[in-house]
Amino acid sequence: MAFRLFLFESVLMAKKKFYAVAVGRECGIFTDWATAEKQVKGFPAAKFKSFPSEKQAKEWLTNPVYATKKRSAKENDKPSVFYRAEPGEITIYTDGGALNNPGPGGYGVVIAEDDKVRELSGGFRLTTNNRMEMMAAIVALTEVQACDKRIRLFSDSSYLVNGITKGWVQKWQKNGWIKSDGMPVSNIDLWTQLIELNTNLDVTFFWVKGHAGNEGNERCDRLAVAAAKQSPQVVDVGYEGVR
Repeated sequence: MAFRLFLFESVLMAKKKFYAVAVGRECGIFTDWATAEKQVKGFPAAKFKSFPSEKQAKEWLTNPVYATKKRSAKENDKPSVFYRAEPGEITIYTDGGALNNPGPGGYGVVIAEDDKVRELSGGFRLTTNNRMEMMAAIVALTEVQACDKRIRLFSDSSYLVNGITKGWVQKWQKNGWIKSDGMPVSNIDLWTQLIELNTNLDVTFFWVKGHAGNEGNERCDRLAVAAAKQSPQVVDVGYEGVR
């Protein structure tokens, strides 16, 4: 019985982990995932990693770099499966946001066509989350404006996707850009651009959950955050000129 008890205690000790949070709401080392998760979940560009010992966790915190898996030359020639488009289609991921909302903002775009992947990003000195989500889609669709392929666009913005797929924007436009509650519609300049782009393209919008491990969405998020943090000086005229 004593041997069994010792073995059980050893297994428990072996499974203990230390969670190092380098970028999050609170940085440091945590001994349980529930507490560590609160520091990183939903936090832009969070950086964290688990370790079997506290020593390893401390060492990583001094230089928090993720180890990258070495890929073969053949693998490096191909885009990620998350990016790859079906034959005759173009797959697009978009994301955008503003620091402190409103504040400096950025957008990120990934466009996959055949075996090629393009990335686009940009920033504005003062804007909003919703405007950057819409701007990402506008930039992406403008980039593929001349094509006649089917397009699938993935975004984690319910505001953007529902506005298109549920017909909200068409109703707003028909009602003189007045919502059902009698209030004026925001971001009319960007909605107008999206309507025009959609008219000339075969595009379907899809909603994806943000910060949930979707590689395309995560990549766009990193591009958008990086653009917003680079002290952009471009003026979002639609926001700064007309609030």
